[in-house]
Amino acid sequence: MASAQKHIAENISRLSNILELETCEAYLLFRWETNLGAGIRTLLYFLGLAYCFIGLSAITARFFRSMENVVKQTRKVVKIDPSTGNEIVRYEKVWNYTIADIALLAFGTSFPQISLATIDAIRNIGELYAGGLGPGTLVGSAAFDLFPIHAVCVVVPKAGELKKISDIGVWLVELFWSFWAYVWLYIILEVWTPNVVTLWEALLTVLQFGLLLTHAYAQDKRWPYLALPLKRTERPEDWVPAEATPCEYNTNAYNDLSEINQVGEDEIRGVVDIFSIHSRNETGLVYQKVSVNDGSAECSNKDTQDNISLKDSHFLQLWKLQFEDALMLERKESRKLNNVYLRVASISWQLLLAPWRFLFAFVPPYHIAHGWIAFICSLLFISGIAYIVTQLTDLISCVTGINAYVIAFTALAGGTSWPDLVASKIAAERQTTADSAIANITCSNSVNIYIGIGIPWLIDTAYNFIAYREPLRIKNAEGLSFSLLVFFATSVGCIAVLVYRRMTLGAELGGPRLWAWVTSVYFMFLWIIFVVLSSLKVSGII
Repeated sequence: MASAQKHIAENISRLSNILELETCEAYLLFRWETNLGAGIRTLLYFLGLAYCFIGLSAITARFFRSMENVVKQTRKVVKIDPSTGNEIVRYEKVWNYTIADIALLAFGTSFPQISLATIDAIRNIGELYAGGLGPGTLVGSAAFDLFPIHAVCVVVPKAGELKKISDIGVWLVELFWSFWAYVWLYIILEVWTPNVVTLWEALLTVLQFGLLLTHAYAQDKRWPYLALPLKRTERPEDWVPAEATPCEYNTNAYNDLSEINQVGEDEIRGVVDIFSIHSRNETGLVYQKVSVNDGSAECSNKDTQDNISLKDSHFLQLWKLQFEDALMLERKESRKLNNVYLRVASISWQLLLAPWRFLFAFVPPYHIAHGWIAFICSLLFISGIAYIVTQLTDLISCVTGINAYVIAFTALAGGTSWPDLVASKIAAERQTTADSAIANITCSNSVNIYIGIGIPWLIDTAYNFIAYREPLRIKNAEGLSFSLLVFFATSVGCIAVLVYRRMTLGAELGGPRLWAWVTSVYFMFLWIIFVVLSSLKVSGII
């Protein structure tokens, strides 16, 4: 009898690691916040967290547009035609699109998680134990990227439509480094220096991101001895699409484009097209070869004509249009709706977004300096929102008793991975291949580890080494290592199904509707396994 009671007491104690109500005197919204009941405070904090995720989506949309302008940057090259002796002007891309996929698109979609992890590390600087919020969010985000996003992308193509990876070599390189990232984490947490991270381990983690970039570039350029001998759909390497060439623009175009939905798919569609050029063949793009006497290239691409140059509009006028757009509650799309309830719902949604839209209107127009100024300002806003998210997460954990690590790889991972989901979904819809949809997932997972975990650990280990001559201790290393093992096992099951679909159906995405939905449900089942097992382990139940 006594042993049974002891066993029950132990189970209750373990369960309290997941759910344990306690008095929480901290406040965030207002001073009398602590007088409210735990249930009301929990509801308010979760609503605040959801509103922060909406803000992250809004600023990430501007972040994407700035990245679009960065990657479209070209340089003018003049060459002599050996047969005619005439000068030929062409515009070469500055960015290699494989590098842009990893360094800009994947980094951009992962920046909310990276920023959150870095802020968590800075908050804990000087502590011998690392915070668990950042690593938990990044591992959970990797699982969300791999399973739910694949589950969505596989059913997005129309019934019977197949979309496969064209450059399988680059994808295999990215996949290898993605898997190796989690193997590497397990090695440093369980094999080399169990439960601690040294300065050199953190530094090596960050440096491996450079190896990923180098290897991916070598594969893209088909360097001997470094690249896999796999064929791909050919594309002109040195020429850029017409949409990237500088042209004379319509000065009235911006008025038509000023009403842009900042929180939605429209902001990201153009960006996905730009970052997906390397997955298309020559027939899908327009390349230009113009005489130097023409002075400028003629625009044959509609998207180019819809853009606006700073030559045609003053900087302050562009900035003013951003504020006018932010305060506009009814869009062109909603005016076309016949249902009054839908119009009211649309206006209500825009009213909810108005504070975020007005705040982000302070980001300079992304037409300036090839988008770099808007790029940096967007990063600052994302970091600010990430800081608020960390505070809300601490309060939710304090008020509800839910383990912060559990919140990190469920709610935080899903909320911060929303831009990944939107970008991959649009790529699966609009692109003729599956390169961009799937490449964004594998690249984001690699960036999550090498940068998202590596940089915060490097900050903390460097400080501890200088101040205390001590390594960084991981408080819940066993739980994190277990999550890595579960993720690795389930990800093998996910990739195996993708390979099987490639061998049987000829493509990773789409296909017969029934099998597409079966695959989607299977991927979601793998994600549920990861979440449940990781939650039980970190809470001490298993």
